[in-house]
Amino acid sequence: MEAFILIFAILFLSCVILSKFSDRYGIPALLIFIFVGMFAGSDGVLGIPFDNGKIAQDIGMLCLILILFSGGFDTSFKLIRPVLKEGIVLATLGVVLTAAFIALFCYYLFDFSLNDALLLGAIISSTDAAAVFAIMRSKGLKLQNHIAPLLELESGSNDPMAIFLTTTIIQMITLSSLPSVSDFALTMLTQFILAFICAYIFGALMPLILNKVKFGSWGLYPVFTLAWIMLAFSASSEIGANGYLCVYLLGIIANSKEFIYKKGLIGFFEGVAWLAQVVIFLTLGLLVFPSQLPNVAFIGLGVAFVTMFLARPIAVFISLVFFKKFNFKEKLFISWVGLRGTVPIILATYPLATGIESSHFIFNIVFFIVLLSVLIQGISLNPLAKVLRLTAEETKVQSHNLPIALSTFRQYTLKKNSSVIGKNIAELNLSGEFIILIVKREGEYIKTSGSLIFEEGDLLLIMCNDKNVFEENIKNFEPSL
Repeated sequence: MEAFILIFAILFLSCVILSKFSDRYGIPALLIFIFVGMFAGSDGVLGIPFDNGKIAQDIGMLCLILILFSGGFDTSFKLIRPVLKEGIVLATLGVVLTAAFIALFCYYLFDFSLNDALLLGAIISSTDAAAVFAIMRSKGLKLQNHIAPLLELESGSNDPMAIFLTTTIIQMITLSSLPSVSDFALTMLTQFILAFICAYIFGALMPLILNKVKFGSWGLYPVFTLAWIMLAFSASSEIGANGYLCVYLLGIIANSKEFIYKKGLIGFFEGVAWLAQVVIFLTLGLLVFPSQLPNVAFIGLGVAFVTMFLARPIAVFISLVFFKKFNFKEKLFISWVGLRGTVPIILATYPLATGIESSHFIFNIVFFIVLLSVLIQGISLNPLAKVLRLTAEETKVQSHNLPIALSTFRQYTLKKNSSVIGKNIAELNLSGEFIILIVKREGEYIKTSGSLIFEEGDLLLIMCNDKNVFEENIKNFEPSL
């Protein structure tokens, strides 16, 4: 057991240390994680035997839940609101069209059977949230005209459609029955509507519970949130909803509310998402046999280029044809940011777990496509954005040491029976222009935070330069009648 722990400690540390090359040389960190897994796998130097597709699928499912929630939890609804329609269309119609075009090209150009062509198209139809989040944020890529929010919304919300397509086609292959278009549409619509309902319920309840239930230690808040995510996923899946879409939307809805330790939890789940990415890419790197990849290199290269240069761009331009918000160059860039990563490889384990005859062939092709996609598209994002002149210039704020008017600061003492006594700042949902800078309590000055509990007699120093805003928010502090 000690040797097992030592090996995986070394692998994890290697992934983290080698990720520095991602920042310095522009190599996507996810690619490094895969190569570390391949290095340690059955065909690698360490020769760790691992070929269990079912275990890889279970690990991938758990990691994907955490990655999707973290992506949603770090997404501001205000930022994605302007591109909500475009994102939803890309995440649904765009995925279906991409899968259809990939299947069409594979069937006619590469002589795939119809079942294999449909299955491969479904598996690699979605852009990957982990890859897009990691690459765009680690490189600090700033894009104009809401392109970045659209890409993040699409990549975070299109995985459920790819999962739905993949499981439907696997069911079609194993049961030798083709569902009708009406049954397919009804099942999809039911899953998505139920996912929205569950996400809203769990996303609205989470901040309320965190604000009301005051745990004795900060460490219990992440534990509660993790359990809450798993509960939301399992409960929504149990009633027929799409659990993956539910947890992603849960994160967005929860982020739109104010609650205790919010910033700390966002930071915690960013770390959890990175851990999940390392785990899943190491696992999938262990699962693949590099010696088998040359056998599928030609077909994999062909399918990868068809996906990057034909299927994805055609699907994007068709999906956005009725939206005038983005011009040709912007649609071209959106087409190129169709990175394949964690989700396609996880979905490629589904045929392995169900024992489909061509499952190993499909898994190796998907793995090869992901390697090319992350390498070629991941490295070229920054240069392409600059060539197309889509990068947003950062606004430099110059300090002139301007004095703040004394009327901006106001004092308020909490009276007996004040309605906020025993509550924290996060529970009050105060306006952003109403800022409590510091609290004086029994002669001591206390720095404010979302977890600060108000007590009778507290003297608040408030910054607010709008009299109407001040009077509207100060009503929260008046004594209860």
